[in-house]
Amino acid sequence: MKFQSISEAVEDNGLKCLVHGLAGVGKTVLSATTGEPTLIINAEGGLLSIKRAPDYIKVKTVKSFEDINEVYDYLKDEEHGFKWVILDSISDVAEVVLSEEKKIAKDARQAYGALAEQMMNLIRKFRDLKNINVLFTAKQAKKEDQDSGVTTYLPSMPGNNLTQNISYLFDEVFVLIVEEDSEGNEKRYLQTRRTFNMEAKDRSGMLAQKEKANMKHIYNKIHGIKTEPKKEPVKKEPVKTETKQTTSK
Repeated sequence: MKFQSISEAVEDNGLKCLVHGLAGVGKTVLSATTGEPTLIINAEGGLLSIKRAPDYIKVKTVKSFEDINEVYDYLKDEEHGFKWVILDSISDVAEVVLSEEKKIAKDARQAYGALAEQMMNLIRKFRDLKNINVLFTAKQAKKEDQDSGVTTYLPSMPGNNLTQNISYLFDEVFVLIVEEDSEGNEKRYLQTRRTFNMEAKDRSGMLAQKEKANMKHIYNKIHGIKTEPKKEPVKKEPVKTETKQTTSK
């Protein structure tokens, strides 16, 4: 019987994250910040924002639940070389599944029940892929508490069951936020810890509450990989040589 150390098991499992945010904050852009060979499973259709992504970022567009399962089978069985897989977005995937279930269900409750079961199984399958990092992006929903009046922002999925339970499937849940600084410049960051109105968590314990919106940065920080800041090349001043004047006698 073979046993692993905790660090070995964590490394084999890979980093599994869920990021949610409002439309237009840059979730797809975040998908192209891994710095390694990456497959984006595109269910949204909006890829214009990453048209200048590096060549190691590949895309597979999916239109049905069968398409997604085919991609999973490929990732599970083939020597594909990808270090990251991105599902962009899991909310859109769920809407595709719900549409298919409504066509065959006798009533809406049956369709939503089948949706919850299929999506939980799908998320677990991709989450449990070995030796690969997986990022799920999701739309954002807001939930109002009738008693306290507090509005909570959390990942958006069709059906209350999925919306309330999806975060429990991940160790890392982030909120992608865009803010403007005093000069009106946009700044994106990932919120990694829960606040009174934001659903987020960091089980690694390695992240600050606000982190750079870059998945390579997140991976390195969680795994304790220090990256040296880029040093600007030192400009050398030209060496001045003195020329001796000679006089003819």
